[in-house]
Amino acid sequence: MKKQLISGLALMLLFASCQNTSGDKATTTTAQEVTEQKGQTYTVESDKSTLKWTGYHKGGLNPRFGILKSEGTLSAENNAITGGSFTIDINSIVTDTASVDPTTTGGKKAADLDAHLKSADFFDIAKYPTAKFEITKVAPFDAAQEKSVIEGATNTISGNLTIKDKTVNVTFPAKIAINGDEVSFYSKFTIQRQDWGLTYGTEGNPQDWMIAQNVDLELNVVAKNAK
Repeated sequence: MKKQLISGLALMLLFASCQNTSGDKATTTTAQEVTEQKGQTYTVESDKSTLKWTGYHKGGLNPRFGILKSEGTLSAENNAITGGSFTIDINSIVTDTASVDPTTTGGKKAADLDAHLKSADFFDIAKYPTAKFEITKVAPFDAAQEKSVIEGATNTISGNLTIKDKTVNVTFPAKIAINGDEVSFYSKFTIQRQDWGLTYGTEGNPQDWMIAQNVDLELNVVAKNAK
């Protein structure tokens, strides 16, 4: 019996530690000073840009994924990004129907998850309808010293990510290209939801334990300079 108990605990720990995340692990620190946006301003083209998210149950099981809408600007000078600011519309969150099977969720559909995420249990959009990301630092990506899931990563980006009433500075690799009047910005990174106090209901809720802390964000931005 004792042996079975130890084996069970070991299995639970392994199960809890395995997360099938696919992004670069973002490093975090306290909020930093936002960099001044110098040079030309490029406005995000919403119809060409995407913000994808993926959340998991413990062990990477039953991933839920979808999209969010955002708007904002990037600035560039001497063919280099100098800053940027993005506003994310939390009310626009949409769960992909392919990630929710009603036959295994007691009849609940993707739209039901959308409503739950918007509720006070998670994002509480009645109080916090938007999130924000503001760039605090842009540095060259050193492939000799750093690794990334992004092939051809060019930069390391740091920025203040504000969700609800919490601001945390996150750092992650990105691939940035500036071609005339257009800027493309791609990144894929993983954050820990508890850093922003994102929990299911009140602290200690046993249902929250079943949700993995890791959340993948994939940002694919196209911005244009109107001139």
